Amino acid sequence: MHVQIVLFDGFDPLDAIAPFEVLHAGATASGGAVSVELVSAEGPREVVSGTGGLSLRATGLLDPRRPGVVLVPGASGRLGDPDDGTDPDDDTDPEDDGGQEDTVAVRLARALDTELRSLLGAAMEDTRITVATVCGGALVLAMAGLLQDRHATTHHLGLDLLDATGVHAVRARVVDDGDLVTAAGVTSGLDLGLYLLEREVGPQIAHAVEELFAHERRGTTWRPGGLAPAAF
Repeated sequence: MHVQIVLFDGFDPLDAIAPFEVLHAGATASGGAVSVELVSAEGPREVVSGTGGLSLRATGLLDPRRPGVVLVPGASGRLGDPDDGTDPDDDTDPEDDGGQEDTVAVRLARALDTELRSLLGAAMEDTRITVATVCGGALVLAMAGLLQDRHATTHHLGLDLLDATGVHAVRARVVDDGDLVTAAGVTSGLDLGLYLLEREVGPQIAHAVEELFAHERRGTTWRPGGLAPAAF
């Protein structure tokens, strides 16, 4: 299983690094049955995140025809109106944005103004590829019109937006919709990485990595099918 983790300007570093470390450990535990790399729509480059100017280096170009997994993180930044100046958790430098601070939504939209939109579209069409997301990564796909009638999750603050774009939003930690696997808030990237290891290379590898990281998966992994629950 080869995993391409996609970086774009303004990405959330924990969304990318948490699954990267889990999958990298899975590569060691599986004797090389797993491989993982950081990629971008532009090829090798330094990509600046939305958190304090932290950057990571993409070492390759996103290949939407390479079998395996394409994993899309979300963005980090302000949650409110970009002009109101009231977000106490804002960690962006206004001078980096021409004097205007960025919201998460703006950064996600900017990512889709690049070649990323068409590359993700091609990946979604390839039956040999599973597309996975962490947090706002599902919103990237939804905003690109790629998740119509699919089951997915995202950060709880973005579930209404998923619904508004024609997605069946599910309030769960991880949602497995076949060739689409989505995870909720930022720390769910750990759970997503472990679930992908379990699904693709087996529970023994996933359990070994879980023990190494001293992390117990939590929440629900939701799949379509089975009996629908009655009203409580």
